[in-house]
Amino acid sequence: MLGPWETNAYVLICPSTCQSVLIDPAAEPDTLLEMLADTEPIAIVLTHTHMDHVGALQTMRETLKVPVMAHPGGTVSNVDRWLGSSDLIKVGDHALKVCHTPGHTEESACFAIVGDNRVIVGDAIFEGGPGHTSSPEAFQTTLQTLRNIILTWPDDTACYPGHGVSFRLGDKRAAIEAFLAKDHGAFFGDATWEM
Repeated sequence: MLGPWETNAYVLICPSTCQSVLIDPAAEPDTLLEMLADTEPIAIVLTHTHMDHVGALQTMRETLKVPVMAHPGGTVSNVDRWLGSSDLIKVGDHALKVCHTPGHTEESACFAIVGDNRVIVGDAIFEGGPGHTSSPEAFQTTLQTLRNIILTWPDDTACYPGHGVSFRLGDKRAAIEAFLAKDHGAFFGDATWEM
């Protein structure tokens, strides 16, 4: 967890080639470089462009000299590769599949390791609830994302969020389904599965 918002940054490494990607360079460039030690970074990938996830982006971009990748719609303009749903990011012998998951932000995206049960979910979903929304419309988009995208994933999906601990989707499925069954009216903001 990095910076004042205790944001999770992730480094995914191909064991056979040592190629790596840095996901969400939140803060603390020295720590990020330690995480990347003895690897060959090939890209910086963003789940979304809120400041708590991109605080060290410029420094890491200048240091690593690798392309920045993100889904369109965010506040970062100097992106080298725009990503769409189902796009693949090759990392050595492995790949990440892009899944557009709007709601928390319009550009929010998750990254699933192909052939694996792990997904980097950013702020799309947390163990305790969905990501913060800034309008009733964004909250409704989050509900659609949960219903039509995230709940289609298998129960054994291991979700790695932008803040807090990882969790197994199946352990939260009943709570999410109960949350979706309620009428939340014009709500927006911070939500929990119990509300």
